[in-house]
Amino acid sequence: MPSKKTWSWKGPGLVLALVLVLGLAACTGALPQSTLHPISDFGRRIDDLFRRIFWFAVGVFVVVEGLLVYAVFRFRDRGGEGRPEPVHGSTRLEIAWTLAPAVILVLIAVPTIRTIFVVDNPPPAADNALPIDVIGHQWWWEFRYPTLGIVTADEMHVPVGRTVELHLTSKDVIHSFWVPRIGGKRDVVPGHDNFLWFAVDSAGEYPGQCAEFCGEEHALMRVLAIAQDSATFQAWADSQKPDGREPTDSMAIQGRQLVTNGICISCHTIRGTQAQGTIGPDLTHVGSRQTLVATVLPNTPENMFRWIHNPDSVKPGTKMKIPQLPDDQIRKIVAYLQSLK
Repeated sequence: MPSKKTWSWKGPGLVLALVLVLGLAACTGALPQSTLHPISDFGRRIDDLFRRIFWFAVGVFVVVEGLLVYAVFRFRDRGGEGRPEPVHGSTRLEIAWTLAPAVILVLIAVPTIRTIFVVDNPPPAADNALPIDVIGHQWWWEFRYPTLGIVTADEMHVPVGRTVELHLTSKDVIHSFWVPRIGGKRDVVPGHDNFLWFAVDSAGEYPGQCAEFCGEEHALMRVLAIAQDSATFQAWADSQKPDGREPTDSMAIQGRQLVTNGICISCHTIRGTQAQGTIGPDLTHVGSRQTLVATVLPNTPENMFRWIHNPDSVKPGTKMKIPQLPDDQIRKIVAYLQSLK
């Protein structure tokens, strides 16, 4: 009696399982760091090139797989027909499969080279271009707006519809600046000035991160690009220019004394105080930021307390090494820092 056929993970079963897994992997929702929905002219150039090459690849795949499937079924062993005579050489076929890839490569190379020349050259002159100096540190981003006199960290504010020129360098190791919806990544190298230019056409918040392994906390070296309309951006810029405001709350006043008379001033700057450190982020308006710790945490008093209380629990390997402080002192420091709007 013939045995009942059972499912096997070998052969067709394994292939089907792999196809199903890959298909399910593609069924994800909208991801915040997707490269497929660019919001800048720079990003769209790269996206257009990718989509053009993608359809060339689809065409090649369909033709090659179609011929393969045809050959498998057309010339399969039917039994009883004996071994076929070997066939050697076909000048026409050899010319065809040599010329066809060459033509495809030329058709791909022309738009590719054109796009490279555009995105890898300095931006066209623009009277209202906004320069931003981007400095990579282990493991956070510093943003300097030289024409506005603003220094901030981890959150990059840009105006919609205006050319932005990023000048990128690093203080320590090689990083890579990457906000996927703005466009391709740019290496950030010590002692070398790199650049990236773009104009954002849609207001919103766009996350990114360092895309070059740079040490223990590389994965938590994130960045948030905040695109704003002209009026909102100008209001933000105006709020960032003054020195840190003087606290009025008694707890915040005590916190200011702890910050400016303690170890914090050796690493951080708070304009208008004796805190003039340059190792860590500028804290002059830290209370106005949406996030903390390279955008790892939302900027809330609870998260700031957690960060100061035990930095390594939030970002293992962080260079922020401080002595253990009593909880009441940390609460006073948090009250002061949160007042720096």
